[in-house]
Amino acid sequence: MYKAFYGFSRNPFEITPDPAFFYGTTRHNEALASLYHGIERRRGFIVVTGEVGTGKTLLARCLFRTLKWHKVAFAYIFNPLLSPLEFLQYAASDMGISPVRKAKGELLSDLNRFLISQYRQKSTAVLIVDEAQLLTWDLLEEIRLLTNLETEQQKLLQIVLIGQPELDQKLDSQDLRQLKQRIALRCRLEPLSREETGKYIAQRLWLAGVRAKEQAIFEEPAIELVYRYSRGIPRLVNNICEASLVASFALKRSVVSPELVDEVATDFCLGNPEFPTKRKDVLRAAVTHITPVAEAL
Repeated sequence: MYKAFYGFSRNPFEITPDPAFFYGTTRHNEALASLYHGIERRRGFIVVTGEVGTGKTLLARCLFRTLKWHKVAFAYIFNPLLSPLEFLQYAASDMGISPVRKAKGELLSDLNRFLISQYRQKSTAVLIVDEAQLLTWDLLEEIRLLTNLETEQQKLLQIVLIGQPELDQKLDSQDLRQLKQRIALRCRLEPLSREETGKYIAQRLWLAGVRAKEQAIFEEPAIELVYRYSRGIPRLVNNICEASLVASFALKRSVVSPELVDEVATDFCLGNPEFPTKRKDVLRAAVTHITPVAEAL
């Protein structure tokens, strides 16, 4: 009933990183192009940073699609809180190299043979580390040493580190100056602007099945509030819009008002000094209707 009420074919504001909903701002497109270029040209080391919720993991998922399309072997490490040996075992396993009961030296030898095989097939391999700001100093040094796997002309392993701004701080430290010098490309994702936020919401609604211009689901002042409260962070935009749609559906309102967005933001503790929040009865009324329709969502 939730989707039917608004005319959706799918939920427009899921927070899972679905490449089908990728919205290419100038910065996001530049970052994606840099990833493609860096891997294709075998540049070795690429770093992508951005605040929480700016779309880093979604960018990685878009990269996965391209790598699979071109049949490029890759390993994706989404939790880097590992020991150096566990890290190598996970990376090897994800690339299809059996790490069972092998010491570090054996794993490195197997990895090197695998990379040479890829090179002879005119292909490469990619190691992608998400949440890279959590990497320990020892593991960062271990990753730096992996860049020594190379021929006289090219790097055999392309490494992509994706993380929050704390990663930039780590990489800029004096202790990691050797690693920093090996970084070929460095990108930074930024929050959406006000204009981009409006287009982001419109694109997601369009992809969910909303076609007619007169079928405006968010009032313009509501979109303004979504931007103010989210500060252009896509994940927060999704959270606010999804909760606003649910509350509006519970109230049987086909258009989301700014008052409802205000209430949702207050519920999420997203108070903005430019827009002081005042508790109204809108959500209280919505809550009384949500229970009967919860199963339909």
